[in-house]
Amino acid sequence: MIPYLRRLALRSRLALLAALAVAVAVAAVSAAAWLVTRQQLSNQLDTGLKNVQASPAFVEELLRTCGWMQQPDHTSPKTPTPYTVQVVTSDGTVCTAPGSTAINVDESDRAVARGVLQSVLHDATAEDGTVMRVATSRTDLSRGLGDAYAVSIAQPMTLVSKPLGTLALVLFGVAGVGVAGAMTAGLAIARAGLRPVEQLTQTAEHIARTEDLDIRIPTQGHDEIARLASSFNAMTEALATSRDRQQQLIADAGHELRTPLTSLRTNIELLMRSESSGRQLPPKAREELLASIRAQISELTALIGDLQELSRPDTAPTSVNLRVVAVHEVAERALGRVKLRGSHLTFNTKLAPWYTQADPASLERALVNVLDNAVKFSPPEGEVLVHLASGAFIVRDKGPGIPPDELPHVFERFWRSPGARSMPGSGLGLAIVANTIRQAGGNVEVSTHPEGGCEAVIRLPGTEAPPPEVPAGA
Repeated sequence: MIPYLRRLALRSRLALLAALAVAVAVAAVSAAAWLVTRQQLSNQLDTGLKNVQASPAFVEELLRTCGWMQQPDHTSPKTPTPYTVQVVTSDGTVCTAPGSTAINVDESDRAVARGVLQSVLHDATAEDGTVMRVATSRTDLSRGLGDAYAVSIAQPMTLVSKPLGTLALVLFGVAGVGVAGAMTAGLAIARAGLRPVEQLTQTAEHIARTEDLDIRIPTQGHDEIARLASSFNAMTEALATSRDRQQQLIADAGHELRTPLTSLRTNIELLMRSESSGRQLPPKAREELLASIRAQISELTALIGDLQELSRPDTAPTSVNLRVVAVHEVAERALGRVKLRGSHLTFNTKLAPWYTQADPASLERALVNVLDNAVKFSPPEGEVLVHLASGAFIVRDKGPGIPPDELPHVFERFWRSPGARSMPGSGLGLAIVANTIRQAGGNVEVSTHPEGGCEAVIRLPGTEAPPPEVPAGA
């Protein structure tokens, strides 16, 4: 039954289950009504049989008719209709009223005739096969009769079975109508209730067939179906945004890769042409050409590394290796790497202890990117301020700063200010910084300082003291 239901549509299953529930309820009520009615009818029949008593005169006339008493009266006794009356002796002999069919006698009737029992009530079968309900009681009328006898008064059980049969047919008809009505109503309710689900299914099939993520499902109300539709709309919107960002990243990456690849191809073709023609380049020109090739390869390597860093999900901090790190130690390592490229600068450094939860490698790369920008735009013999206090990592240079109209774009991927396009870089550094700091639960801001130069502030949650170590297995 269950595998069959699973093959049906949800609408059909709901209608079938509704009809089944109604059928069970109607069947239970009908059975209870039929049983109660049968009990009431049986009780009424038994009470009527117990309350009916055959008069002594009637019994005497019946006995004379059967020849059991002297001086028979030739007038036939009148049967107290609709009852069947017969006299039972202790040996099981019966005398039945004229026009009535004799009823088979059992041991309980004979026991009443012998005086062992006062009265009995039981079912018996007449000689014509009719099932009767018999009430037998003891009566002492010894006029001319040596033994005591009992009088049985009976009625056919059809007085109970016929109404019960009619009631069963009525209940069966009502149950059938109720089940059919329940199935029809269940189908209508299921169709109306599942219409949003059907619309959701059609939308999902449309998206799977056409990859159109711009379609939305209208939502009404605040029930579960409306919440499901809202969640589906949010999911498709997130997928559309993710796809657009992916396409934009691919387009931007292709645009950025085209320039160094074109330049690299030109230089390599120049070297190959020189070798194939046998006309060697001057040593100085050849050295400059090889240096340009190395620089372009380094630029490509850095760009690919930046793209790999940005391939991480922006809103999935559990996908990276988050652990407690000492920010001041990471900042010292980042400063050590940057100072090799900024040996002509003065670094004003003050790093207070600070601990946060982040990916150590990603955090170090982010700090290096911020420090690299400061070194790149600082004037010769300039000063770079690097402070860490209360979770705020501040880097300030003495460069030209960033115009106000360009500040909203500094964290966009591949964006570079017009004044920096002639300098090496991919335009991904600050985008990586924003992504890494967001994964660590912090935020980053870049602004132009009132005294001149650019200031980057990275704020990270954490504490000044290292957290206690968690025991293994805790």
